[in-house]
Amino acid sequence: MGIELVEGRDLVVNQNRVYMRTTRGLERVDVIYRRIDDTFLDPEVLRPDSVLGVPGLMRAYRAGHVALANAPGTGIADDKAVYAYVPQIIKYYLNEDIILPNVPTMICADPKQREHVLANLESLVVKPTNESGGYGLMIGPKATQAEREACADRIRSNPREFIAQPMISLSRVPSLIEDHFEGRHVDLRPYILYGEDIFVLPGGLTRVALQRGSLVVNSSQGGGSKDTWVLQSDGAPQTQSQRQHEMSTP
Repeated sequence: MGIELVEGRDLVVNQNRVYMRTTRGLERVDVIYRRIDDTFLDPEVLRPDSVLGVPGLMRAYRAGHVALANAPGTGIADDKAVYAYVPQIIKYYLNEDIILPNVPTMICADPKQREHVLANLESLVVKPTNESGGYGLMIGPKATQAEREACADRIRSNPREFIAQPMISLSRVPSLIEDHFEGRHVDLRPYILYGEDIFVLPGGLTRVALQRGSLVVNSSQGGGSKDTWVLQSDGAPQTQSQRQHEMSTP
């Protein structure tokens, strides 16, 4: 995808501009998509003991010399309860109906929806609203009765902290396990850029659940990644009509 993968120590700030260290010298960095928490971004203004971030990064950001694709503070919207309202959000802001439906999501804070969830735990996936990395999941069809009962107790004690969704069967691909191939579940995370136009980058992140039968692809839960092959792409942004045609073609 033409995106450099770096650690904080690979970047340096000079005169409020961010540069990447390379074997050919420093190269200017204009946009950063970060994968570390807010508090670790810059030891100059946030956690002084952070060795993950880049000293001076916030100075460069405030000066307008580097863009952070997911700016500090945007995590406030990283709440899984938002899933349930995506169709309404699109309708409200764009006055359009969704083209690709999202996974039906039940809010346990709602009494009627909570009652339905508690009565159908054996067929649902329960997720904590404020967790990430696959932590705290209860996959009903694969859980024991004791695990489902414990999950029900957690929902009753703090319903705002949970949502539930039907279990979705992920695609499977052959994966090399030790000395032979076995099927493993995968998902694809595409990247969509918004500028003068909105277009999907050719490529993405394919995550694989390396444990047999698992549906959890998060690296923190034993998942891995696979190469994502793009069979044909000229790299040019697609028009809206092209995107709609391709999305509606089997």
